[in-house]
Amino acid sequence: MVIGLTFDLRSTYLQEGYSLEETAEFDRESTIEGIEDALHSLGYATERIGHVRQLAQRLVKGNRWDLVFNICEGLSGIGREAQVPCLLDAYGVPYTFSDPLVLTLTLHKGMTKRVIRDAGLNTPGFFVVHTEADILAGALDFPLFIKPVAEGTGKGISGKSRANNPEELLSVCRELLRSYPAGLLVEEYLPGREFTVGITGTGSSSRPVGIMEIVYKHDHVSEIYSLDTKSNYEELVSYSVPEEPVRISCTDLAIRAWKILGCRDGGRVDIRYDRNGNASFIEVNPLAGLDLVHSDLPILAYKNGYTYEQLIGEIMQSALERINQHPGA
Repeated sequence: MVIGLTFDLRSTYLQEGYSLEETAEFDRESTIEGIEDALHSLGYATERIGHVRQLAQRLVKGNRWDLVFNICEGLSGIGREAQVPCLLDAYGVPYTFSDPLVLTLTLHKGMTKRVIRDAGLNTPGFFVVHTEADILAGALDFPLFIKPVAEGTGKGISGKSRANNPEELLSVCRELLRSYPAGLLVEEYLPGREFTVGITGTGSSSRPVGIMEIVYKHDHVSEIYSLDTKSNYEELVSYSVPEEPVRISCTDLAIRAWKILGCRDGGRVDIRYDRNGNASFIEVNPLAGLDLVHSDLPILAYKNGYTYEQLIGEIMQSALERINQHPGA
């Protein structure tokens, strides 16, 4: 069985002149090598394809694969994570992870939270900001948390993301809108403990890989999981597996959110406790990073007894079972 690999290699985009922040979600060469090695150990042959434009060229030439292992984040537009799945759907090539609808929905944090809220799951109050008038129209209790509505990897998040009064809110939103014109998510700040839950599987077959608590070290005063924090996690945070009651409440919320949103094969759900001590949905990552050393999903998998090969194996098992049951899906 030949598995094609679609990915956005960070070095490729840096050579084209894109910035470090613009390419923050893209992958190292070592990540692609790690996925290839895991797939080889599981008995699969692999073929590198590359980013969406390289995929398009290959498809037009008539190249096909038994399955594509897709980790492309895309570069521009609210549908950027859906671009590769859309192309593969058009050519009838099956692939891992979520479909275009899910990837477009979940990239927009505001739309995702509307679905989660309407399903009755706990998530902090929020509003979406596109203009200064939107900032002034919001009606939530301070402190508030501000982040780009359609970014990942902590992009646009810093120590200034927590606003304690209207003046700070206005200042932060004005600054962020200049860099992220697609809009901002403003939500009630959650003061409690922070977790991420790994999941593999699809629908009724969804199951937790495990849970990891993000504990900020004493010298990390902002206690915000920003791009800087994630890039320097070994110095700024520690990771641990929490006690059983916490594992149960967070895992239950994460699995329910995963199923409601229609996510597939593997990913993460981020959760934080609210001021009343209840688990609260923050966001979902249906295309979670798979770097062997630096990405949260592999790290939490290791802490919960998995090897990297086992994690990739469960993702592949989910994709193949799904495709065999529903060809063309």
